[in-house]
Amino acid sequence: MSTSLSRRRFVAGLSMLAAAGATGVRAADGTGDLKVRWYGGGVYELAMPDDSAIVLVDAWIWNNSGFTRFNLTKPPELASAAAYADALKARNPQTVIVPITHDHGDHFGDYFELLSVLTARGLDVKTVGQSDFMRVFLKDKFAANGLDNTKIVLNGGNGINMGGSASYKGVKFTSVPALHSMASGYPPIGYIIEINDVRVYAMGDTDLYGDMALIGKRYRPDLAFPCVGGGPFTMGPDDAATACMMTGVTHAIPVHYAHSPVVLGPETGETFKADMRRVDPKVAVTVLKPGESTRLHITPRARA
Repeated sequence: MSTSLSRRRFVAGLSMLAAAGATGVRAADGTGDLKVRWYGGGVYELAMPDDSAIVLVDAWIWNNSGFTRFNLTKPPELASAAAYADALKARNPQTVIVPITHDHGDHFGDYFELLSVLTARGLDVKTVGQSDFMRVFLKDKFAANGLDNTKIVLNGGNGINMGGSASYKGVKFTSVPALHSMASGYPPIGYIIEINDVRVYAMGDTDLYGDMALIGKRYRPDLAFPCVGGGPFTMGPDDAATACMMTGVTHAIPVHYAHSPVVLGPETGETFKADMRRVDPKVAVTVLKPGESTRLHITPRARA
């Protein structure tokens, strides 16, 4: 018996609790529109239809190498800190919030420059992350970059720990575990992000694990961003499809592939789409290219 087949049988049993009723009944009203843009690698943007709230999941933008293996030229507004800040300023958001999943360079490399340049443009910028990472490890780094962590980090500088949450201007962030690592030694996290009535499971970098079924039952997310690049660091497309099945989401957008020579290449989005169709054909999949945007219309799942 192959390892992948054995694993599938194992996680299928764990997912039954989440699957039962998770993909059947939908909310009768309260549909949500959401704008999404993939920046390459594991970094992407969620935005309200009117751009009143813009959420930047992780911070690796102008240094992002996710365009190279797609043979794409990076759009000018993503090519430098100043250009990016100007582009966001022009959209006139009421807030820009940057949730950080972990501190590896392909998620965190532009973090402090991003916060500084957006703040300098007069934008209302907030950030959130694992609590001890934010309030202990990064405290002096915020100060060195001229930022007051008690004002820019949600919850008065405390961030959020496992199961904890933070809300700001209509967007809510709840921390969930990610099976990965941080260079600083603090726990990596994923998020359940509630924006415009849509619950987004931002998985971060992670492997497949059984408690994703509990995340599905507890939070009932609608849309997932699974890491699918495989290689030395995270799960690949087959396990990512199983993760989406376990959480009961109705829509998925694959990320975290083709940004490094050691992870799977540009074809991996379509591979995930095929795996998702095989594992749970009820889950819709949108495959983007780096820099590409889409607007989703999602009917939220029934909540307990």
